[in-house]
Amino acid sequence: MMHKAFKSGYVALIGAPNAGKSTLLNRFLGQKISITSRRPQTTRHRILGIHSRPDAQLVYVDTPGMHVGGKKALNRYLNKTADASMVGVDVVVWLKEKASWDDADQWVLNKIKDQSLPVILVLNKIDRVDDKAGLMPLVEVLSQKYPFTAIVPVSALHGTQVDELEAVITKCLPEGEALFPEDQITDRSERFIAAEVIREKLIRRLGQEIPHALSIRIEQFKVEGALTRIHAEIWVEREGQKNIVIGRKGIVLKEVGAEARHEIESMLESKVYLNLWVKVKKGWSNSEQAMLQLGYLDSGST
Repeated sequence: MMHKAFKSGYVALIGAPNAGKSTLLNRFLGQKISITSRRPQTTRHRILGIHSRPDAQLVYVDTPGMHVGGKKALNRYLNKTADASMVGVDVVVWLKEKASWDDADQWVLNKIKDQSLPVILVLNKIDRVDDKAGLMPLVEVLSQKYPFTAIVPVSALHGTQVDELEAVITKCLPEGEALFPEDQITDRSERFIAAEVIREKLIRRLGQEIPHALSIRIEQFKVEGALTRIHAEIWVEREGQKNIVIGRKGIVLKEVGAEARHEIESMLESKVYLNLWVKVKKGWSNSEQAMLQLGYLDSGST
């Protein structure tokens, strides 16, 4: 009896901000490594999620949302990081959540055309579509835009057709040995993920108020036996934003800290002492020097 050849490769997850890339990655892995929120541009870094299976190892590359415009250093970094995600990969998975086709979609498609790679188009958030039969005309229209390897409707949030999608992706991968140890699920450190958890809790708590002006810098991450001691700075750009993050009588910072600590403790399987404080760094999102301090220029941006 012949055994199927083992497959392995890199899979770029691309799409507009808030298309659901991080939610899909977490669903593939069965655990959370990439933070999520309803706010666009929640993901700011290139993150690898490694899914090891008996027949294959799929290395997913989660990236910031691709977006037109934005002249700040942070926007340039996000787009450059998203573009770089398609270099050296074996498959591109493009997530779309809108039923329409616009200039931004054409802009993404033009970037894809330059890569000469298998491209799977994923229509995400079908849980919001009442008339599933209405998806067929959309699939037909989109199939005329580009010779996609497949067009797969899914709900990353609820897991609908995610296994079917991964089967399609696996078929596109080359044969080869595993690229990472079987028990490794990401290339990011616990220190990095802790900072991301703190940022996620702030974004979710503050809604539309100041998500893009927020960033986290871990000053100390020290393991002391059964206790992990974390000191983190929350960077904002204006004094008024600092007051919002702290909240009346410090309530926002206290509650966000408690939520973040609980999740970090679950991740580390350790007790955590988490100390947060807020600093005003005027114009950090347009300063490459400040972004370097925050670890944003780690993907070759200049």
